[in-house]
Formats: sequence, C-alpha cells, structure tokens
Amino acid sequence: MVFSQKLPFDLSQFERVRREEIVNDKIKKTDAEWSSELDPLAYEVLRHKGTERAFTGKYWDCHDLGTYVCAACENQLFSSDTKFESGSGWPSFYEPLSQASVDTELDTSHGMRRTEVRCHRCGGHLGHVFDDGPEPTGQRYCMNSAALKLVPKK
Repeated sequence: MVFSQKLPFDLSQFERVRREEIVNDKIKKTDAEWSSELDPLAYEVLRHKGTERAFTGKYWDCHDLGTYVCAACENQLFSSDTKFESGSGWPSFYEPLSQASVDTELDTSHGMRRTEVRCHRCGGHLGHVFDDGPEPTGQRYCMNSAALKLVPKK
C-alpha cells in the first residue's frame, strides 16, 4: 500500500527530536569502570584526552556507510554521509548528527587554542573541531578513531 497524502509534519524533525531526547540521558561511571570496559587506547583517548597518531586509526580511510557512535556509550554522533577526506589522518566530518549529541569547550593545552569535542552523553573526548572544513558548514570535526565505532548501514 502506498500513501500519496503528505504528512502534516516533517519526519526529519521527528528524527532530530528523538535523537536529542536520547542524548539527554547522561552516563556517569567511575574511572575504574571506564578502564575495565574500554580497550587501552580508547580509554586513553576518551577518558584522558589522548590522541591517536595520524593515519593509524581504524576509520581515517574508511568509506563504509553507517552511523558513527561513541565507543564508550554508543551515543549516535556522525553520519558517514558527512565524512570527508581532510588529509589530516583522522576521520573528519563536516557536522554531527545533532548539535545535542556533542559538547564543545575551549582547549588551550599544548600551547594551542582549539575547540575540544566531547560526547554529550558520557563526556568522552572525541577530538577537535576546526573552521577549515568544506561546505555546507565550513567545519572539520577531526575525531579519533579510537573514540568511535561504526554501525554499518543496513
């Protein structure tokens, strides 16, 4: 059966709202719990703001379709549709699935001034966002593969 009648609402708005409701559930765990649940590199990146070496992560050159979720809490973060080749050696996206799925904060470590990107749900460090990305946003969310998990598109 095919419906030709236009719905009185936009389904994309429903999906956005549904995602935002999901990410409002914060996850709090002890450092010992995170350490026991994450592999050593993911633990260092997500919980101690580490960075994997460029061109070594699982997703920097991945072209599979799907949704990238937080490796710690599975919060939906990025779509493969917004992934692009930045040449940086880290997976890069021009926007998150929802602004409510990530938090940003000024990072002045290592003598630089950058904007850190964290998972909204668990607070895990994902990477940084820069204003040198492609259209339509002009942003480059430069993420650590160790902080992500790809859920393949079905």
